[in-house]
Amino acid sequence: MSGSEAVMGRDAIPDEVPSDYLVVGRPEYRRASRILFVAGFATFATLYCVQPLMPEFVAAFGVTPAESSLSLSLGTGFLAVSMLVAGTLSDRIGRKPVMIASLLLSGAFGLFAALAPDWPWLLVLRALVGVALSGLPAVAMAYVSEEVDPRSAGVTMGLYIGGTALGGMAGRVLTAVVADLTNWRVAIAVIGGLSLVAAAAVWAGLPASRHFVRRQAGMAQFLAAWRGHLTNPGLLRMFAIGFLSIGGFVTVFNYVSFRLIQPPFDLRPAVAGAVFVVYLTGVVSSPLFGGLAAQLGRGRVMLGAALMMAVGLALMWPDSLWTLAPGIALFTFAFFGMHSIASGWIGQIATANKAQASSMYLFCYYMGSTLSGTVGGLFWHDHGWAGVTAFVGVFLLMVLMVAARLALLGQPGRVPKNSLESPAE
Repeated sequence: MSGSEAVMGRDAIPDEVPSDYLVVGRPEYRRASRILFVAGFATFATLYCVQPLMPEFVAAFGVTPAESSLSLSLGTGFLAVSMLVAGTLSDRIGRKPVMIASLLLSGAFGLFAALAPDWPWLLVLRALVGVALSGLPAVAMAYVSEEVDPRSAGVTMGLYIGGTALGGMAGRVLTAVVADLTNWRVAIAVIGGLSLVAAAAVWAGLPASRHFVRRQAGMAQFLAAWRGHLTNPGLLRMFAIGFLSIGGFVTVFNYVSFRLIQPPFDLRPAVAGAVFVVYLTGVVSSPLFGGLAAQLGRGRVMLGAALMMAVGLALMWPDSLWTLAPGIALFTFAFFGMHSIASGWIGQIATANKAQASSMYLFCYYMGSTLSGTVGGLFWHDHGWAGVTAFVGVFLLMVLMVAARLALLGQPGRVPKNSLESPAE
């Protein structure tokens, strides 16, 4: 096997899987898949519920559109940084306890955010929501890579990402509708309550870890793991894909609401918020792309997803709902497929310190959301949708370059099981 193949962690599937893994068709697998779907749903509903409320914040607090994006950017930024700690914490105390605590705290902070007396307090509480949520995404990815039959891990990860897609959609659409009928405070409180329900579901239904090995690593071991991941070309490409793809995605969704409530569209906020229904395409594409990647090769399918995102962005250019609607649907469909592939690939590339590798990927992912979501507001302010399209277009061009490299390195179909060996770090 070549060095590049080892580094990329080719699509390996062991010939035999121990009976204590979660295997498709067994009751525990079905229960775990449902609970992970619910956990992903609640996490992303909580994180992104403020996105359609940004015009409401502009009116209520007298802030600019770019400043209103801080309600999301601070949450994703603190989430990104905190995940670097959450992954290590879960290595010490276990996956399931960290996930439960994450949902409980994020729900509580969400309820407090609904009572925020002014703009600074709302931002503080949204930052705390991000810190609390850090205990779920990377830990859930590590749980899947450890507990699920490797032959089903791609589909399982796709189901989890599908839950995040549905949660992102529901959080946005639900808050837009509730805010239109009542106010933004009630909308945020409803989402906070959903997180508390999800915490109870994870506590009661998620199967306990069977392959988790507690690690009491000190700072030296922690830094060594980081050094290994940061010198792994395969992981670096995944980190770049995460940063760039979510950066373009969040920028589009941050400012499409502003575009839709202005001429020539002039839509009501609740109607404009309905654009987030396209997140339902992610529920389909996440497991679909996961299955296609196992058959055709992750790199090839990821390149196809990048091309689809570029086509979707181009369709959003004209001032017409007839092109904008299918464009944003295609853009969303491809994005979640790409994120699903990258999320599952991390666990194959990094066969050691999986939670930390997942945390680093998601750190890059959410930093892309944080930085581009706010910087994109400057392009919207100065150049309108043309500026947003140009900004996102640069990100997608870089995604295409990385994905093309992955397609050249990746191998289609199944490969020998020894390709799962840990890369030299």
